[in-house]
Amino acid sequence: MSGCVIAIGMMYAGCVAVCLFIWRYREKRMSKAYQNLLQRLDRAIGGEIQDTAYDESMDAAVTERLNRVVRIEKMYRERIEQERDAVKSLIADISHQVRTPLTNMMLYAGLLQEKQLGREEQALADKIITQSEKLDFFMKELVKSAYMEQEMIAIHPEFTDAEEMIDLSCQLVELTAMKKSIQIVRSGVDVRSVHGTKCYADKRWTVEALGNVLENAVKYSPDASQIAVRVISYDSFVCIQVQDEGIGIREEEQGLIFERFYRSKEVSSQPGFGIGLYLVREVLARQGGYVKVRSQIGEGTIVQLFLSTQPVTAAF
Repeated sequence: MSGCVIAIGMMYAGCVAVCLFIWRYREKRMSKAYQNLLQRLDRAIGGEIQDTAYDESMDAAVTERLNRVVRIEKMYRERIEQERDAVKSLIADISHQVRTPLTNMMLYAGLLQEKQLGREEQALADKIITQSEKLDFFMKELVKSAYMEQEMIAIHPEFTDAEEMIDLSCQLVELTAMKKSIQIVRSGVDVRSVHGTKCYADKRWTVEALGNVLENAVKYSPDASQIAVRVISYDSFVCIQVQDEGIGIREEEQGLIFERFYRSKEVSSQPGFGIGLYLVREVLARQGGYVKVRSQIGEGTIVQLFLSTQPVTAAF
């Protein structure tokens, strides 16, 4: 009897050992299978087409479906890029088609104002100028908003001259500054490196960004004041500095003004949507640069745009 019990116990122990071996073997195989699956998923996330074994195994089926997902994703991405380019071209075309006749309207209305008109005719000419300026402002804001929504900031940095970009940017705000009798002064170059005023930047987008800074400086500065623009050349960066004599920015708001759609209560009466400085930060960040601001209420603002002196690749 005792021998039978011992035999049964040994059989039971053997069964447990076999079951434990099988369980560990299956666990090891499952762990390996999961690791292989995770590796395939990582490659698929990276957009990699993987070699497929054309057999009836589950491994081949999973790989084939992952490759299908990658191909579909690439197809949709190419389609989105094509649509984005089309929208970008359309916005640029509409902006050009609208702003060209709008500029002419403002020019003709300005010529009318210079004529000796009656009181009623003069009032009508003034209204044409006012409404044209409003329309021009909204067109500019619309284009900026579209760039943000469609992620159309395509940065292509190249070796360029900071002073040339300053010249182009000043031209963008020249008329507005003249209307307020504001003088934009080029206060020389502070060269501290062998690079001089040369830097790596996307000229078109950097001119747009600097133009936004100058536009704000003009908008928030009193009549007959002065805006100083200078270049400071360092080893790693070229700094374009814009200093105005405007209303200034509160210290607690200086970290907020570059956020999208942020507008201080102090300037709520001024036209704007809080897009310009956000665009400045995005353009500089995407070409390896950055922006700094120093300001005190009632004593003006200094905005510094730092552009890399080394070849950079667009961050986005």
